[in-house]
Amino acid sequence: MKYKLGDFVRFVDEKMEGFVTRIIDDEMIGVTGEDEFEIPVLASKVTTVHGYQSKETLQNKATEELAIPVAEFKTKGIYIGVVSDPKANSVVHFHLINDTSFQILLSLTTDKQQVFKGEYAGTIAPKSAIKIYSAQLADLQLWPKFIFNALFYTTQNIQPIAPLTVSEKFKAKDFSGAKKQLPLLNQLGWLLQLDEPEFIIDARQLKESFYNPAEEKVKTEKPVQEVDLHIDKLRDDHQFLNGSEILQIQLTVFNKALDAAIVHQLPDVTFVHGAGNGVLKHELHKLLSKNNKIQTFMDARKEKFGYGATKVILK
Repeated sequence: MKYKLGDFVRFVDEKMEGFVTRIIDDEMIGVTGEDEFEIPVLASKVTTVHGYQSKETLQNKATEELAIPVAEFKTKGIYIGVVSDPKANSVVHFHLINDTSFQILLSLTTDKQQVFKGEYAGTIAPKSAIKIYSAQLADLQLWPKFIFNALFYTTQNIQPIAPLTVSEKFKAKDFSGAKKQLPLLNQLGWLLQLDEPEFIIDARQLKESFYNPAEEKVKTEKPVQEVDLHIDKLRDDHQFLNGSEILQIQLTVFNKALDAAIVHQLPDVTFVHGAGNGVLKHELHKLLSKNNKIQTFMDARKEKFGYGATKVILK
C-alpha cells in the first residue's frame, strides 16, 4: 500500500479529492472530501496530488539554526502531540513536538507482535512540530507499540546529551483526560512527554518512610444534592471501557457522593442513573437497603427524570 493516512489524493475518474482517512486493505482505502463523507475506493483509482504540502512540512523546511545564548538554550521538551483530524474525527494524527533548542534526528518504528515497520525518519528543527503517524482512534486496542529514537544536534557550544529511545504502548487512559492546548501546534489535543526527567529516589527519605507512620488524611468529597452517574459525565474515555468497568466507576462515584452527603448532613440526595437495562439502579438500591444511615429511597421526580433517578432521604 503506497498511501498513508493523511495523504491528499485526487480521484482518477471523477472531479473529487480529499484525504486518506482509512486503510481498508491492500487494495482499498477510504477518502474523506470537503463534505466530510468517507468514500471507499480502490487505491488504483486515486492519485497523489503532487505539490500539496501540509503546514507541518512547510514549517519544517526552515532548519537553519539561530544562535541562542547558552543560558537560554533549552535541552528538555520533546513531546508527542495527538490531535483529531479536522475533516474526520475518527482519525488522529501524531506530531513530534520539538520544544528544545536542538535539531532532532528522529525515527519512528512500530512493533506489532514482533513485526517491525519503519514509519518515519527525518530532522525536526528547534521549536517546531511535524506529523509522523496517523491512526484510527477506535482501533486503539489494535495499535502497535511505538519505538522512538532521537539524536540531538547543535552547532553551538553545548554539551551533547545522550540519544533518546522510548518504547510506548498507548492505552485508553492516555486519552482519558481533557484535551489541552498543545505547544507550537496551537491545537487542542493530548500530550505525552518523551524526555521526562528521571525519577530520583532520595535514600534518606525512603528510609524514614519505613519508620515514620504515614499521617492518615480523611478527605470527604464536597456534597451535592444531584449526582449524574451517566458514564459520559464521569469519564472522557468511556467508549474504551467494558460494562463491568463502567459499573465499577459509577458505583465508586455513588459511594463517595453518598458518604459526602451523610458526613455533611444533607437532608437528601438524588442519583441520576438513567433507565437503561436497570443494572445500575438495581445495584444502587441493593446498597441503599443495607445502609443504616438511609431513612428511605424512592423514584425521583418522574416529570423530570422519568424512572431514571433515585431520591435518597437521609436520617
